[in-house]
Amino acid sequence: MKHPMRVGLTGGIGSGKTTVKNCFDDLGVPTVDADEISHDITRPGLAAFYEVVALFGKQCLDDAGNLNRQYLRELIFARPAMKKQLEAIIHPRVRRGIQEFLTRVTYPYCIICIPLLLETGRQATVDRVLVVDAPEELQVARVSRRDKANEEQTRSIIKSQISREERLRYAHDIIVNDGNINDLKKKVVNLHGQYIELSLNKNNQ
Repeated sequence: MKHPMRVGLTGGIGSGKTTVKNCFDDLGVPTVDADEISHDITRPGLAAFYEVVALFGKQCLDDAGNLNRQYLRELIFARPAMKKQLEAIIHPRVRRGIQEFLTRVTYPYCIICIPLLLETGRQATVDRVLVVDAPEELQVARVSRRDKANEEQTRSIIKSQISREERLRYAHDIIVNDGNINDLKKKVVNLHGQYIELSLNKNNQ
């Protein structure tokens, strides 16, 4: 059976991964986002939700009874041991979700958006690594705008991730996201053409 070519989409915080994923969506390419799966599996009433609450206590919930993701981010950032425990709950379920997605793909290739693809050593699970890259100042500005986070917090998160240089070393393909949305769409369309060709060649071998 022929398998779709799997493109792992990654990049630092505020680089524009979701926007790039959405551009591929608009072209009809099947995409899946590890963060979206993570949110889905931790909805109230599901097993992962109860496991997270058992681990962190009721203080990890917001006023509506959902997980307070901002609180959890800050907590695990300060306590790496708890980060590992949270990942043990979330990551296996996310991997299962991605596997289920792959069984449904009939297109020549697909996009798997995994923000921590390289940090978690998952690059061997994809055929190509696509890195969305942006200058650090732009990353900080975007995150501050999006999450109302302060600059110091954002720079700490950037430092905790794999370095920009190392990320680029792993990349088969790079999209530099430092312009407007039309520039970005053109870059995605160009890559889309290359991926169609590459995936057809891969399946004809």
